[in-house]
Amino acid sequence: MASLRDIKTRINSTKKTRQITKAMEMVSAAKLNRSQEKAKSFLPYTEKIREVVASIASGNTDAKHPMLEERPVKKTGYIVITSDRGLAGAYNSSIIRGVLNTIQERHSSPDEYGIIAIGKIGRDLLKRRNLPIIQEITGLGDQPSFNDIKNLARTTVEMFSDEIFDELYIWYNHFVSPITQEVTEHKVLPLTDISSNGAKASYEYEPSEEAILEQLLPQYAESLIYGALLDAKASEFGARMTAMSAATDNATALIDSLTLAYNRARQAAITQEITEIVGGAAALE
Repeated sequence: MASLRDIKTRINSTKKTRQITKAMEMVSAAKLNRSQEKAKSFLPYTEKIREVVASIASGNTDAKHPMLEERPVKKTGYIVITSDRGLAGAYNSSIIRGVLNTIQERHSSPDEYGIIAIGKIGRDLLKRRNLPIIQEITGLGDQPSFNDIKNLARTTVEMFSDEIFDELYIWYNHFVSPITQEVTEHKVLPLTDISSNGAKASYEYEPSEEAILEQLLPQYAESLIYGALLDAKASEFGARMTAMSAATDNATALIDSLTLAYNRARQAAITQEITEIVGGAAALE
């Protein structure tokens, strides 16, 4: 049975752990709010590009672009977004599990796919399984800017244009609420399902629709990657906030249990001392 000193030491150490997890929960909540605001502010930009591209693609025009057309799939690219740090519950493991299961179902050889890894956790897990990682980026800030991933997004889109990849998917956790994140696979290229939402506006294109598509489509594909990253960051902070809240609750429950055990042991020790004193006094009579 643990001594009173051992129980007291565990209580103190658990209280310190609870202070840390509570602080991390509060920090994650603040970062979550900033991430949600940033993701919402970026959304109108992506929607406007989508509206213009959809207007050209669905109009009575002969304008075409390779990014809008499907071709025989010889190699598939997967962008996998995870975090650089842990303590976020199942945030990273659920993404990796989904990617691995999908690759196993769709491909029979590593030559049929390539992976672009964003985040240290996912990169390390995929490397341990000897999966083909073509590009990687780690160490992104809590509020990443487009310049942080501009080169990776641009080279990834160029890989599709150069027919290194024939299709490109992105895997990330979509933010639903602080306690709910959905593992999401989104097809980035080719843009075969593009359509505008709401009323269609009338545009005049200068110099031509083909020139507009040539400029806008790569930017739109890059914006999809960046938008998914912002969504994933919000999910990461939501998952970490929830995980730290659960850890704080568990620490509180453990402290209550240890305090009860300490009081019982202390009472037993006092009772034992009283019994010994009474027994000693009776022996002297």
